[in-house]
Amino acid sequence: MPLPSAPTILLADDHSIVRAGLREALESQPGWTICGEASNGRDAIRLAKELVPDVMILDISMPDVSGVIVARDVRKLKTHTELLIFTMHDSEQLVREVFSAGARGFVLKSASTDHIIAAVASLLNHKPYFCPGITDAVLRGYLSPGPHGLGEMIEGAETLTTRELLIVQLLAESRSNKVIASMLDISVKTVESHRGNIMRKLGAHSLADIVRYAIRNKLIEA
Repeated sequence: MPLPSAPTILLADDHSIVRAGLREALESQPGWTICGEASNGRDAIRLAKELVPDVMILDISMPDVSGVIVARDVRKLKTHTELLIFTMHDSEQLVREVFSAGARGFVLKSASTDHIIAAVASLLNHKPYFCPGITDAVLRGYLSPGPHGLGEMIEGAETLTTRELLIVQLLAESRSNKVIASMLDISVKTVESHRGNIMRKLGAHSLADIVRYAIRNKLIEA
């Protein structure tokens, strides 16, 4: 795919000061344009569908819908949009999660502006980018073959659908089955069925187990 002549970038972060800093840095590059901004996960998905940006810069800890779920939904659109994760978290587990979800770039918020620009430039050329803050051990875990290598999620996450991940997030936020049913426009019985499947797939025995899973996988803030 040829490099776009006028690249468009969508920013998805719940902190306005972060988005302002990214906008200033990225629009200093000739031809680069910030086509939209989202402060929560639902708006991020909606804007990705409407704008189809060349690159989407996505925080993991997003209100309403986590960045991992946003990444999955955007990848399902099967557009040319490249996903760049911009986060303060750098655990090996998280790296596996987001790359399994479809992201191909990862930059820590502690990195310099130069790394953000380099990451976007790399993704515009459809090449992956890892910032130096990602440890060698994390990269080895991501790139190595085997049960925890490229493209595979861990701790049962590979068996959860996007809908189930969303329900995990809502359960971990202490939403009742009735509230979840209303939010997702499904029946309480369907929520109960999803909940049972989630418990089985994760080997969970209580809601506390689901909450711990959600925290480990950055679906909610600890």
